[in-house]
Amino acid sequence: MNDVSEGPLKRGWTTGACAAAGTRAAFTALLDGEFPDPVTITLPGGQSPSFPLARHRFDGDTAEVSIVKDAGDDPDVTHGALVVVRARLDQAGRGISFKGGEGVGTVTREGLVLDIGEPAINPGPRRMIKAEIEDVASVHGVSDDVEIEISIPGGEELALRTLNGRLGIVGGLSVLGTSGVVIPFSCSAWIHSIHRSIDVARAAGILHAAASTGSTSERAVQSMFDMPEEALIDMGDFVGGTLKYLRRHPIQRLTIAGGFAKLSKLGAGLLDLHSKRGSVDLDWLIGEVAAAGGAESVIERLSIAETAGQALQIARKLGFPIANLVAQKAHETALEHVAPETVVDVMVFDRHGDLVGRSDA
Repeated sequence: MNDVSEGPLKRGWTTGACAAAGTRAAFTALLDGEFPDPVTITLPGGQSPSFPLARHRFDGDTAEVSIVKDAGDDPDVTHGALVVVRARLDQAGRGISFKGGEGVGTVTREGLVLDIGEPAINPGPRRMIKAEIEDVASVHGVSDDVEIEISIPGGEELALRTLNGRLGIVGGLSVLGTSGVVIPFSCSAWIHSIHRSIDVARAAGILHAAASTGSTSERAVQSMFDMPEEALIDMGDFVGGTLKYLRRHPIQRLTIAGGFAKLSKLGAGLLDLHSKRGSVDLDWLIGEVAAAGGAESVIERLSIAETAGQALQIARKLGFPIANLVAQKAHETALEHVAPETVVDVMVFDRHGDLVGRSDA
């Protein structure tokens, strides 16, 4: 395996782009009997990638094309998956219709961009697919009456590694991709899921939601408030993306839950909590302890701490409420980014899920 650190990271193609390419090849074959291989499409940004066909065949009145998803150097759960498109000519006047086959989920909750009962083929991919169909139809001088069924074999199992179940998308994956391009480590799918989680919570009438940095803090805060699944937002390190979306789509009350180290970063003003974006600023932390009236003995002991975890242990042994201080500072940062009407509180949990600090609401 090549070490991706040796050069620029390779971009890839979304499931939506693969589905659009498969659609163009299958629809073309229905009209002239030939599968273009490779098949070239035009993405919304103007790029014209070509996709080799993994498999293709006629099956009665349908044409079927399979394309292997290549996510480049992004750790995408669908990398290497087969995106299968079946195209069938439909009755005149029916236009373009979509079906979800094996491994493509179905929408079961309100708040998403698709209606309940619809296959989870998002609007971006639908637009790309329609554009390819309309182009092929124009070239051949025919109407665009065609039914498109998209399948991702194994997609139901892959979906267990995504947030689809929590969003109310059951039975498989979502076909995603606004631009058609996968940018390595952009984590766009996770941020997309955060936004959809907020949409689902709002549609369900949730007044109090919890955004957590990890599973331990999420379980703890859910238990503390007896929250339904729809109220939980798995934000991971993307607190900025969460708060900014909530500013435009507010809820009544938000609890931010996380570990001491990550919430220390939020308290210091960081909105991306990943370790690659910055470490805990221990000098900042000690300065805040001093400003809050921490005794010299506490500050002296904290000065030898090498990690946030050590700082927490030292302060707790000396009786200084450092986790409350971090929670309050994180609370102040959060208030700068959410809607004014949203009430925010912050809770700090240790690795065992025990509450060690909280802010004022």
